[in-house]
Amino acid sequence: MSVKAILNEKGRQVVTVDPQAKVRQVVVLLHENHIGAVIIVKPGDRIAGILTERDVVAAMAKFGADCLDKPVSSVMWSKVHCCTEDMTIDDIMEIMNNMRSRHLPVEKNGRLVGIVSIGDAVRHHIRAIEHEAEQIKAYIAG
Repeated sequence: MSVKAILNEKGRQVVTVDPQAKVRQVVVLLHENHIGAVIIVKPGDRIAGILTERDVVAAMAKFGADCLDKPVSSVMWSKVHCCTEDMTIDDIMEIMNNMRSRHLPVEKNGRLVGIVSIGDAVRHHIRAIEHEAEQIKAYIAG
């Protein structure tokens, strides 16, 4: 299964913020949307960075509560690992494993078009394994 198929199923909506948004605003977005990451975008849906729950915790440890009033650009990851729609689940699972990342923005022609999480990858990987097991059972019974 491809990243495109995952996005077609789950949707392409991504919670994004401007680089000047305050960390406090992002914390509220993470909570309200039940998500673990937001993508920071520049004009034209160009990816500028990513801010995750882990990054907020790290900022709190480093700066204390004052980090909540900092712009996200001061605590985000600007070297974002992305994927493309034509990648497979195995491709993105390898990237996530190697980079110790739980979220990958999906990029097309330099623009943000979606996001996949480790949960999306695992869910679809399990579904593929279950489908394969059903086919094997049918073949054996066949």
